[in-house]
Amino acid sequence: MTTLNLAVARVLKRVHYPLDVMLTCVRWYVAYPLSLRHPEEMLAERGISVDHSTVHRWGIKLLPVLEKAFRRRKRPVGKSWRMDETYVKVRGQWKYLYR
Repeated sequence: MTTLNLAVARVLKRVHYPLDVMLTCVRWYVAYPLSLRHPEEMLAERGISVDHSTVHRWGIKLLPVLEKAFRRRKRPVGKSWRMDETYVKVRGQWKYLYR
């Protein structure tokens, strides 16, 4: 088994909620500016009773594992690149834009 699979297996040991519920809740918390109580209320509206401290523990357990998995699949960026200058089409004409 790879180290990622071992880490996921360790995280999933003794869980009481389905993995899709856990991942959805952690995704809401990370992707949007929410407090820990907001995902708790959102799950309660869907009939799932969970405490905000449980959501926090899910984040502590799942986020490092997900971060490792995403970093492995992340495409490398070139050595150097700039975003402060570009050409933009304005009313059909190309204009030089410098920030």
